[in-house]
Amino acid sequence: MATSTTTQLPGTVQTAAPNLRGFDTDTVINAQQAAAFITTGYSFCIRYLSLSNGQNTNDLSFNEATTILNAGLALSAVQHVLNPGWVPSTSLGTTYGTNAASNAASIGLPQGMNLWCDLEGIATGTSAQQVIDYCTAWYNAVAAAGYVPGIYVGANCILTGTQLYENLPFQHYWESLSNVPEIPNRGYQMIQTLGSPVSGVSIDNDTTQNDNEGGAVIWLKV
Repeated sequence: MATSTTTQLPGTVQTAAPNLRGFDTDTVINAQQAAAFITTGYSFCIRYLSLSNGQNTNDLSFNEATTILNAGLALSAVQHVLNPGWVPSTSLGTTYGTNAASNAASIGLPQGMNLWCDLEGIATGTSAQQVIDYCTAWYNAVAAAGYVPGIYVGANCILTGTQLYENLPFQHYWESLSNVPEIPNRGYQMIQTLGSPVSGVSIDNDTTQNDNEGGAVIWLKV
């Protein structure tokens, strides 16, 4: 697992412009691949934070983050989610939110940028309140550490669009490529679609936009 570092990553926290094309991937990106994405017209990369306390080998590290940023890609981070059929709870939200923030800090990701909660694959029969409690606890733990929580709305998230907007504290929403609810009033700041491999890296595509309340993704960029 990665150890914490006091070395500063390059770049500054910035608000994303609309209509930029990026990608998310579970694959570690090297310098050659990062350059290939730039050449292909990509502007940003989203990589993973571990659920555990400490980054796993295949998740984002300080060295990889530096490589991505120095290539000219903006960087954002989303935490993994448990296997489909998991059951959310307040305590789980606190644990995973705390780990997300701690892992982000260990990489060198600065406060003030978005960290994303992956909400999908929840067990059938789970109550909306359980999901709300989990998400709120995750949000509170991440916000307390100085990051700006965002939420990825995926398949089997249990909540309706109204619940996602009215019952959660989030102000940053990312729409998955699955069939998911619209967010009333606000809408989404990032839209995911199917992507084709680039330089051997399997990806999903993502496109930024300003939401209906003027909000946008906040990321790290040189």
